[in-house]
Amino acid sequence: MRYVLLAFSFSVLLGSCKLMKKKEDTKNKKSDTTMTGRFKAPAWAHNTNIYEVNVRQYSAEGTFNAFSVHLDRLKDMGVKTLWFMPVTPIAQKNKKGSLGSYYACSDYTSINPEFGTLEDFKSLVKKAHEMGFKVIIDWVANHTGWDHVWTNEHPGYYLKDSVTNDFHIASGMDDIIELDFKNPSLRKAMIEAMHFWISECDIDGFRADLAFWVELDFWKEARKELDAVKPLLWLGEYDELDNPEYGEAFDASYTWTWMHKTKSFYQEKQPLDSLYTVLKKYDDLGDSTMRAWFTTNHDENSWNGTEYEKYGDMAKALAVFNTTWNGIPLLYSGQEIPNRKRLEFFEKDPLKWIGRNELHDFYQVLLDLHTNSPALRSGDPAVQTFRIKTTEPKNIFAYLRKSGIREILVVLNLSPRKDLHFEIIDDKVSGLFKNSFSAAANDFTTEKSFEMQAWEYLVYEK
Repeated sequence: MRYVLLAFSFSVLLGSCKLMKKKEDTKNKKSDTTMTGRFKAPAWAHNTNIYEVNVRQYSAEGTFNAFSVHLDRLKDMGVKTLWFMPVTPIAQKNKKGSLGSYYACSDYTSINPEFGTLEDFKSLVKKAHEMGFKVIIDWVANHTGWDHVWTNEHPGYYLKDSVTNDFHIASGMDDIIELDFKNPSLRKAMIEAMHFWISECDIDGFRADLAFWVELDFWKEARKELDAVKPLLWLGEYDELDNPEYGEAFDASYTWTWMHKTKSFYQEKQPLDSLYTVLKKYDDLGDSTMRAWFTTNHDENSWNGTEYEKYGDMAKALAVFNTTWNGIPLLYSGQEIPNRKRLEFFEKDPLKWIGRNELHDFYQVLLDLHTNSPALRSGDPAVQTFRIKTTEPKNIFAYLRKSGIREILVVLNLSPRKDLHFEIIDDKVSGLFKNSFSAAANDFTTEKSFEMQAWEYLVYEK
């Protein structure tokens, strides 16, 4: 979601918006008659992580070239995939604020001059590839801005409002208008526009904005055509608990339900079992997609608060979870600083880079571990995840991830309890492990007693 979250939470919007419900019912009926079958994620996706780049706010200049100087630092931190928020130009009619929203596109095959030129972006992608990064871009298929080139050249591509006889405004966001995916010409033009970024800039995939607002059969059609050009990563902005059928088209999905539940858990002092209930729902779905775990992104930061506003002292423990549970870690610009301010969405409001980032090494350990350990591969049936029993089940969340002889043990004190003493009482944990942060050895065959501080985390590799 985007700035609609200023007025509604994601979950409330899903439950209360009649227009959206009607739209979803129509789309789901249509998808029932389309092609079936699963697409295969590119091999590199199973150990990747994704770092969301907000170009406007990343630097004082707010350009591709200014961002480029951060690549060495991000590579050292362990970032593997760069996700760029929309790079297309922004519509001026009915725009929000002085700069407008990235998500109100005026041309699907041009570059936002605020960021530089097409050649600048090509150079950035080329440099990123040479350094070992993958690059995906945000794709906003559901809607455009009011003065998109298609509004004049192809007005039939859009839904119409029967009352005003004008373009149909997207629910909750009056600077954007919705496209008509029943129109075969629109579908063809959209896929051609997506193809442009693959052929011209050699991108490696798409993050599909509001994926579930667009007919599932379109995404399947687009993927079939575009994956034939090169294997791509497809990250869909939908929660699999709400729209599991979209796993037919996407490699990875969002975990909005988990994100909201962890906020409630921390702020309302809910029991630890409430988190297990949500995780079980995801587990029951199986590995139809690789889930992306996150504590913040462009929407959450701007509209609902920073990760520290939402999670306080638990934020780092959740970051550990995000990088060690089954799925893809998703980071947002500036989390490594760490950024503790809400960034403006429609105005210039750059991040405050102050030299050495406090959480650089923290994320480096976690991201490198996720990349290199077979036990942390996402969506791999060879990897097993076990909850580990302790003598403090109401406060300690411990789990073991295992692939053959490779094991990762994670112990989280998800409570404000200080000097918390407990023991691991689970036979699944034995043998010699190394603390991933301190490198200290621990033989769990005999050493099973712990003392942890409030919201502390421990990660061990066998």
